[in-house]
Amino acid sequence: MHFGQITIELFFGFIALFVITRVLGKTQITQITAFDFISALVLGELVGNAVFDDHVDIVDVIYAVTVWGILIFTLEIITQKWSKTRGFLEGKPTIIIREGQILRDSLKKCKLDINQLQHLIRSKGVFSIRELEYAVLETDGTVSILKKAEYENPTKSDLQLPQEKVKIPITLISDGKVLKQNLIEAGFNYTWLDEQLKQQNIFRTEEVLYAEWLEGTGLHVQSF
Repeated sequence: MHFGQITIELFFGFIALFVITRVLGKTQITQITAFDFISALVLGELVGNAVFDDHVDIVDVIYAVTVWGILIFTLEIITQKWSKTRGFLEGKPTIIIREGQILRDSLKKCKLDINQLQHLIRSKGVFSIRELEYAVLETDGTVSILKKAEYENPTKSDLQLPQEKVKIPITLISDGKVLKQNLIEAGFNYTWLDEQLKQQNIFRTEEVLYAEWLEGTGLHVQSF
C-alpha cells in the first residue's frame, strides 16, 4: 500500500507539473531567470514533499501546485500587460562592456567576475575581450555581444554577392525511422526515398542513422 500510494502521488504530481509547464509556456525553460529557477524548484519540492510525507495526500499536491501555477501565471500576465513592471519583476539587461571597455561597476552589480565574463563570451565563440564593442548580460544569465567592426564576419551584402533564398533542411529519417509528415511536407514519398537510398547502396531505412533533404543540395545520409 505504501508503494502504491507513492506511485499514485508521483503519477498525479507528474501530470500536474506537466500541465503547469504547458500553461506557463516554454520561457520557463528556454529563458529561465532567477525567479523562474526558484519557481521550478518550488514546484518540484511540492511534489517531492507529497511523495515522502505521509501526512500529505494527492489533493494537497494538486492544490499546492495549482495555486503556485496560478501565481506564476498571474505574474506573467502582469508583465505582458504592464510593461513598466517588467524591470522590477523580471530584471533588466545590463551593459557590461561598452565601446570596448569593461564596466567594472556593472560587473560588481551583477556579481560577475572577469573569469565568469570570459566564460560567457567564450560560449559565444569569442576568445578575446578586445574583439568586443558591446556586451550585455541578459536577465536569464546569458550574454549578448556585438563585435568591433574589424572582427565582424563579412556578409553577402558587404561582399556584394547575389542574394539567395534561405532554405531549411528537412529531416526525413531519424534513428532508422522515416518521419512521414516531414517526407510529405518535402513533397516526396516512400518510393522516392527508397530510390535515393539505393543510389547510396542502402536498401533498408533501418540502416540509416540520420537523413536530411536540402533543396539544391540533395539528400544527406549517415548510416549506423
